[in-house]
Amino acid sequence: MSEARQEILRRLRRGNGGEPHPGSWQSPRTFPDLVSRFVEALEASHGETFVEDDAGAAVSRLERVLVELGARRIVCQDEPPLDSLDLPERLPAFEWHVVGQTTGSLRAICAEADVGVSSAQAALSETGTVVVDSGPGRSRLVTLLPPVHVVLLPADRLVADLFALVEQQEQPLPANVTLISGPSKTADIEQTLAIGVHGPRRLVVIVYS
Repeated sequence: MSEARQEILRRLRRGNGGEPHPGSWQSPRTFPDLVSRFVEALEASHGETFVEDDAGAAVSRLERVLVELGARRIVCQDEPPLDSLDLPERLPAFEWHVVGQTTGSLRAICAEADVGVSSAQAALSETGTVVVDSGPGRSRLVTLLPPVHVVLLPADRLVADLFALVEQQEQPLPANVTLISGPSKTADIEQTLAIGVHGPRRLVVIVYS
């Protein structure tokens, strides 16, 4: 065995690369208005946005959206702030199914739902991206299987970009994090865009203060 190879193996066994990890990246991106930038970027990605003054106005907007869609069956995450908005009680005209509260197969319910409603752990203004994760009361099926995904997004969860999001994390990121920029999109070899093939064909984000 060559001397160089022996030295490499010795270093691997010590498990010490000898160099400290670099510090956290400081994002250089700033936007004068995070909401306006988010709306512009998401709509450029075929998403739909509404901006409302408060939570009450956001729920009213959600009701109008559901009526315009002709929606009947809604599946909803059980997460803040949705769990404090009492959507099934405030919008009783629809059939609500809440993650962790409804009996039966969640997969089957989501597959038959007209709309999936979630919030987002954060949103990136630079790219018009909502950030969702899974955990208690939150299922990826809600944001994946129904043909329409509606997000109720508090404006204070907006950050400039992905670097800013990582920088502000006080806890390690969960095992599953999904970044959603508009409805599901794919393209063939000729780059012909198709929407809604592998997920929701519409993404509606209601931003409120």
